[in-house]
Amino acid sequence: MAGARAAGLLLGYAADRVLGDPRRFHPVAGFGTAAAALERRLYADSRARGAVHTSVLVGAAAGIGAAAERATEGRPLARAAVTAVATWAVLGGRSLEREATAVQDLLDEGDLPGARERLRSLVGRDTSTLDASQVARAVVESVAENTSDAVVAPLVWGSAAGVPGLLAHRAANTLDAMVGHRNARYERFGWASARLDDLLNHPGARLSGVLAAGSAPGRAGEALRAWRDHAARHPSPNAGVVESAFAGALEVRLGGTNRYGDRTEHRPELGHGRPAEPRDVPRSTALARRVGTGAAVVAAGAAVALAAARARHAS
Repeated sequence: MAGARAAGLLLGYAADRVLGDPRRFHPVAGFGTAAAALERRLYADSRARGAVHTSVLVGAAAGIGAAAERATEGRPLARAAVTAVATWAVLGGRSLEREATAVQDLLDEGDLPGARERLRSLVGRDTSTLDASQVARAVVESVAENTSDAVVAPLVWGSAAGVPGLLAHRAANTLDAMVGHRNARYERFGWASARLDDLLNHPGARLSGVLAAGSAPGRAGEALRAWRDHAARHPSPNAGVVESAFAGALEVRLGGTNRYGDRTEHRPELGHGRPAEPRDVPRSTALARRVGTGAAVVAAGAAVALAAARARHAS
């Protein structure tokens, strides 16, 4: 069944590149609705309550994936199809590129207010006063981080744990986006979701950094240098890795001041290059495509290698 898992991952990745997210009845939207309903029942300003919320939802997602794999046991074509559909459902690379390109198109048209408004679909910061360079920086940072979180990391977990891994990772990532915020409501309740998301994205962020370096001929050394020098400065243990690697690969400088409502964060600079410019947005999406394709190939190969190792151990 190793070949079925590898084939499903590659087919699902191809489907995401061609089709993007499902336009209607997206399963992640359904999961979000269920998560919000459970939050209404469980919410308290408590880490323990938040941990229960996270455990129930991520466990349910993994359980659905395990049931799907049991139903296809001994049928490699069915297993490949189920893996492909799950992979397509959880990946977000094509939709990420579409949103980044939409912001770029508005910048090219000179519509800075429109670009600021559209940027809100990609970032949580206040975009109302950003200039064109700051908009471009925000897009490049989002492309880098979300390529890791929404493409590379799920492929890593799909390779290691099949459909349960794919669904559990996307569930944790969705919960982090919903409740993993540092504000009065979620500082404690969302703690478990945020920490689990950090844990699950750890290997994917490192693979993303390696692939970003390897996908930038002539700039691999700069990408690795930026990673070494700057990643640890970032408040996120994972975003710092991939954003600094992208900055080095693109020869730009990321980081700076971000506003989140009445809160201001002064992020450290990442990379040794010039400030990001609007023309760097398509360069970042092209790099993200190369990283995603590399991750799909690595994931498929790792799925086959892991299954072969298990077979040798069993014999």
